[in-house]
Amino acid sequence: MKRFILAIAALFASFMLGAAPKSEAIPSPDGKIVVAVNYSSALTFSVGYNSGLLLYDCPVQMKLENGKTYGKGKVLDVVKRQVDDVINPLIYHKKEIRDAYNEATFRYKDHDVVFRVYNDGVAYRIISHATAPFKVMSESVAFNLADDWPIYVSYVRCKEPSKKSWENQFHNNFENVYEKIVPTAWNPDRLAFLPLYVEIPNGPRLCFSEADLMDYPGMYLYNGEKKKTTLTGVFAPYPILIKQGGHNELEGLVNGREKWIAKYDGATEFPWRVIGITASDIAMADNDLVYKLAKPADPTIDFSWVKPGKVAWDWWNDWNIYGVDFEAGINNETYRHYIDFAAENGIEYVILDEGWALKGQADLFKVVPEIDIKSLVDYGASKNVGIILWAGFWAFNKDMDKVCKYYSEMGVKGFKVDFMNRDDQMMVDFVRRVAETTAKYNLLVDYHGIYKPTGLNRTWPNAINFEGIFGLEQVKWDNDCDLVTYDVTAPYIRFFAGPADYTQGAMRNATKKNYVAINTEPMSQGTRCHQLAEYVIFKSPLAMLCDSPSNYMENKESLDFISHVPTVWDKTQPLGGTIGEFIVMARRSDDVWYIAGLNNWDPRDVTVDLSFYKNTDCFVEILQDGPNAHRAAKDYIHAFTTTDKTQSLTVHMAPGGGFVIKIIKQPKVVIDTEIDITDDTATTAPATEK
Repeated sequence: MKRFILAIAALFASFMLGAAPKSEAIPSPDGKIVVAVNYSSALTFSVGYNSGLLLYDCPVQMKLENGKTYGKGKVLDVVKRQVDDVINPLIYHKKEIRDAYNEATFRYKDHDVVFRVYNDGVAYRIISHATAPFKVMSESVAFNLADDWPIYVSYVRCKEPSKKSWENQFHNNFENVYEKIVPTAWNPDRLAFLPLYVEIPNGPRLCFSEADLMDYPGMYLYNGEKKKTTLTGVFAPYPILIKQGGHNELEGLVNGREKWIAKYDGATEFPWRVIGITASDIAMADNDLVYKLAKPADPTIDFSWVKPGKVAWDWWNDWNIYGVDFEAGINNETYRHYIDFAAENGIEYVILDEGWALKGQADLFKVVPEIDIKSLVDYGASKNVGIILWAGFWAFNKDMDKVCKYYSEMGVKGFKVDFMNRDDQMMVDFVRRVAETTAKYNLLVDYHGIYKPTGLNRTWPNAINFEGIFGLEQVKWDNDCDLVTYDVTAPYIRFFAGPADYTQGAMRNATKKNYVAINTEPMSQGTRCHQLAEYVIFKSPLAMLCDSPSNYMENKESLDFISHVPTVWDKTQPLGGTIGEFIVMARRSDDVWYIAGLNNWDPRDVTVDLSFYKNTDCFVEILQDGPNAHRAAKDYIHAFTTTDKTQSLTVHMAPGGGFVIKIIKQPKVVIDTEIDITDDTATTAPATEK
């Protein structure tokens, strides 16, 4: 293996020196990443980082039905340019993103292949200049890793997977934990959905995903050969027929597929293939590559009405409110109670999840008799609380424009669209049309049962949230899930792709020993502060309060934090972490900083360096695991102190623990409760494990 790698490295070096025929070297602005493109015949590329080889001879080809192949043939010209710009997102976890890259476009007769090299990654895409309709038969994507490095993979969950036919894996909910393996140990019968993470020992990190996926099937990866370290792209073919079925007749089930994967009427831009490259885990947790590569929103469309915020949610807590004089459930009284709760605590929205429309009808105009949506919308409006409606795929798709127009005129603020469970071209087109149509009627959209985000939230800022995550709902039914470990892994991988509707906020919290799955009165894994920290660590512009209003009212300090924590931010500062172990992030809204930490099942102390804070003196509020949180997970300490940016904070995290620190410039009140302050700043990272 070493001899093989040395030989490949020598080949890569020849590209860098321009010795290879018809080759181009494209460096990142800081010179640390170099992409070597060979276009002497079929186009391939290799990637190096700090003179070390990461990927070699990766093909860039696409076969069309007429026998033509993009990425092959004579390159007429290579056009290079440098860009150094600033993006100002409307809804994101920072107000400014530097968009600096070097680009090379390889121009063929009827198509282009474009490479961009950033300081934190690489991307390429194919652009067709076709003037007539055409079909894509296949696309060759193969990421040839230079060694058998550890990878974090989320396999598609399905019954009896088999590589003989991928069909039963093309229909899935894109939710699973991560397995740490090496590529040569890949299960050859399993597909994996993106993003996928590579951990190079004593080296950089890679994260594979895609961006600007608008009208093309999403990509899976697999490795079917034990001796190779190649991650191969797989795409769902175009459906022949879609039948109504699945959950409450709300899904579209594929009945046969074509021999091709996508069709077009003419010129088009295919998705970006994205490779995040950073020096450390924590740097990948703050990588903006997918957002930067997405198409900007149309500047002629006004999106100022898009309002992020928090949502009082009914489904996770099973409508379990108590201490009221009516029977809780899917009825007007229950939802008026949710609206009252939201109004009293500054919560912007209430969601009516599955159950408000007649079951099995797939008709969003047939409402159960216990619900009067118009009266609830009006009641919410009188208290400045918006209503969001849940909708299944089949029902929403068949009457999309009519449904959006009707409920928008009623005053509904958005839809949570669920059970897509595919990412073939037909479904990707549906997802884009949902964003366009809801925007037309000033409606937010929260996607559930969907693939990972690919930047649609930049193109259509009303597309505010995406599931595609192993979220808190799993604890309702899965006794064997390890959500705590997932919580300190996903920020480095899943959130690389974009925001996620994880649905945090549980007030019933359990240690590893005491956790049990209960569908009707669910509990979280890990501590109370672990749940609170997720509101800062996780990117979720529309953040759910998953638990019952009754449970929140019995935990007023936690509710007060949740109700006030922002969901979009002005600045993000990664402070430290290791994938699968812990993470510490700081985010600022206006002049208030929030620092949060999440922990796996191992107890640990972390030292948080405050030198990033610009003001000299600061007032600190902290919620951290209590001394008995390892026994009773809801135990926490709420404390206040003053400090300055020359000091640091040492915080203990229990097994499955977490913490939140709030820093403001001028204290309003100082309570005589102290936390651990030390003058010893972190030495290896702004937030370090002790």
